[in-house]
Amino acid sequence: MFTPLLALASLSGEADADWARTGSEYAGAAFLGGIALDDDSRAAARALVARDRSEFLPDDPLAFIDRELAALEDVPIQPAFNVRSATPDPIPDAARVCRDRDALLELNAHCRQDELCAVGCGETLLRDAERLCNYVERAAETGATVGVKVRTEVPGVDLPALAQGLEAAGAAFVHIDAMDSESVVGDVVDATDLFVIANNGVRDAETVREYAECGADAVSVGRPSDNPDVLARVLAAVEKQYGLESTPTR
Repeated sequence: MFTPLLALASLSGEADADWARTGSEYAGAAFLGGIALDDDSRAAARALVARDRSEFLPDDPLAFIDRELAALEDVPIQPAFNVRSATPDPIPDAARVCRDRDALLELNAHCRQDELCAVGCGETLLRDAERLCNYVERAAETGATVGVKVRTEVPGVDLPALAQGLEAAGAAFVHIDAMDSESVVGDVVDATDLFVIANNGVRDAETVREYAECGADAVSVGRPSDNPDVLARVLAAVEKQYGLESTPTR
């Protein structure tokens, strides 16, 4: 899906085109966003900003996605956009923008802030497999390459079984925040043919090796994604562990 097999994971209000461009020396993919698409998710994002969390809140979310992706056309990195929505209707529109910009669409079933969960966004979707699979299906029908950002350790959620449903709905990849349950990455790998990106605590050779041994196809770096020392260290570990040269895919 991209090389090198290192991705930059989205950071709300920070992961924009400039951030991706800076990290392109080290990473094969960059997940911009997250971006709230509909009225409810945007209201939740405004509430988060009110308590000093950084969020993207452009007047026109779709135009923002298009503009940021356009800024990466000359950058040797696979772009992707992480999107949130409490309703399905904006999903295909965002998918078409990503499709037309040769970008991946990542549906956010990951964020756990109370404001987002209260309107049905983020990890709430993990407990509503039918709705999440509908999001995937509607996005995939546009021809976009679609995946989902998920997290482990959500009570009542069988992540491998959910991943099977996402794959059946048309997902091509899953981006797993493993928390402290790295073995679940391996369970998803065994249960599906999805491209699996492992996230959480990726800082060095040991963490890269742990996820690779679980079967992850790639790893991603979150909060230190703007730290060149961390990125260089992880890239060296990825190249050693996976045995692939760091030739960008774009």
